[in-house]
Amino acid sequence: MPDLRNKVAVVTGASRGVGKGVALGLGEAGATVYVTGRTTEEGQGATDLPGTIFQTAAEVTSQGGQGIALPCDHRQDEQVTTAFEKILSEQPAIDILVNNVWGGYERMAVDGKFTWPDPFWKQPLWRWDAMFGGGVGANYVASQLAAPSMIEQRRGVIVNISFWAAQKYMGNVAYGVAKAAVDKQAEYMAHELRDYNVAVVSLYPGLVATEGVLREAEWFDMSNSESPRFIGRVVAALTTDPNLMEKSGKVFVAAQLALDYGLTDVDGKQPRPLTLAEA
Repeated sequence: MPDLRNKVAVVTGASRGVGKGVALGLGEAGATVYVTGRTTEEGQGATDLPGTIFQTAAEVTSQGGQGIALPCDHRQDEQVTTAFEKILSEQPAIDILVNNVWGGYERMAVDGKFTWPDPFWKQPLWRWDAMFGGGVGANYVASQLAAPSMIEQRRGVIVNISFWAAQKYMGNVAYGVAKAAVDKQAEYMAHELRDYNVAVVSLYPGLVATEGVLREAEWFDMSNSESPRFIGRVVAALTTDPNLMEKSGKVFVAAQLALDYGLTDVDGKQPRPLTLAEA
């Protein structure tokens, strides 16, 4: 297991789902993990799924790390700035930033109709704005605020959680275009940060058994699913990869990295990496 006992990580949007799993994976490796997100009280999130940033932080600590909950609506730049100022007032630097927060998943049904797969000319415009404001834009702002401390210490890694929709049409134009922007953001930020020994990558999970997926498990083939913490283990290993800078600016499939690193999921299984054709 990687040793991250002296590392400071920030995981955005970590009340539940992949973000929570990443935070727990980093905590398992001993990191100090700042858990950001909007949900501070059970049942008060944008969805009706369980989880709060305080619950995640407590679980990070129980795994051996130090979890610190930090309320932050990543759609509000002022809140994000305040959050990062607080982190950097408490810590010498940020070593790891995982951009997981994402807008646009809320209200997939509008006026009783499931509108997510509608063609782009029938999509509500707020969904595009949510993807780019609470997704791509949120990643950009968090990265901009974390980068200076990484540059100063000449080390660090930024991980953008992305998905195959960046490369293949998967039923929603706004979602695919936004994820493609996330990948390009990683590529171009990596170019500008390379001279400072700071890496930026995009990471594709497979089918993750999040709270939302488990609620609808009857509609999924869960035989090759990944636990949220599996992604966290991959991120933890990636941050200590001696060849990390060679990976900077590229897109990686989490399950393939797990194979390369010899990692298994929490149940001891080895999820099979998906290909573009299978995604």
